Amino acid sequence: MGLRIGAEGDHLTPSEAFAAYEAVRHRLPPAAEGGAAEPVDTLDDLADRFDVFLLDAFGVLNIGEAAIPGVVDRIAGLQAMGKRCIVVTNAAGYPHAMLMARYEKLGYSFAPEDVISSRKTLLAALREAPSRHWGMMATKRFGTEDLEGLDVTFLGEDPADYDAADAFLLLGSAEWTDARQSLLEHALRARPRPVWVGNPDIVAPREQGFSIEPGHFAHRLAEASGVAPEFFGKPFGNIYDLAFARLGAVDRSRILMVGDSLHTDVLGAHTAGIASALVTEHGFFAASDAKSALQAAGISPDFLLARP
Repeated sequence: MGLRIGAEGDHLTPSEAFAAYEAVRHRLPPAAEGGAAEPVDTLDDLADRFDVFLLDAFGVLNIGEAAIPGVVDRIAGLQAMGKRCIVVTNAAGYPHAMLMARYEKLGYSFAPEDVISSRKTLLAALREAPSRHWGMMATKRFGTEDLEGLDVTFLGEDPADYDAADAFLLLGSAEWTDARQSLLEHALRARPRPVWVGNPDIVAPREQGFSIEPGHFAHRLAEASGVAPEFFGKPFGNIYDLAFARLGAVDRSRILMVGDSLHTDVLGAHTAGIASALVTEHGFFAASDAKSALQAAGISPDFLLARP
């Protein structure tokens, strides 16, 4: 399958999703020496071992629009114990205020500064970058909140918008189409320009399967145009740098990354030099064998967490 969309159209099966990540390993950070993959039941079993819990969102806090059963109370319990619980998510397509409203609706209580998104990571880099006119893959109905001060154009069906851009931002793919992808590939082949990707995820777990995310299209662009994208978010170190800046002075041996993906969450923890716990009964591996996958990928977490 490579990086093509799966047989069902806009969603991938678990095996297709795993194969897609493995196909782009050369663009991801290298794996560190594997962890012990110690089996544990829930986060409660790890509360005494760690002071800080970095939490992926999709597959850990929620699946689609529903909170994973029991996790709201479990996170609240950790917070009541004085544990730092920080969301580290590749949800670049959502403005920060929308993310906060979403977590509140699900029943979670996080301070706004304790939600570290790949969108926030990308914006931090944009503030330091030269001024450019950006062509943007994003959901237009979400508007330009958080993007004030940037010169952006939502990419649609007009080839002139692709030609006029100095560079491209890939934030959200909900409204992206193969026709738009073809326009972007053609524009980059004709005139190579920077491509900054605010969500490195290839897929995200939803109620009906794995949705296609911006990382999928970014890797396709690289193959079609030869332009190497610059990624912001897990598994790359820039998002962890932002999280560590928020944490301040803390013993990194007491920080745990909790996620459902080997190629983003566990590999990201390896990149950051912190421990990791892979969720096995929800999210990416809910319908497949996590142990076989980590052997095939050569990416091993410190803990196999049955449920968050």
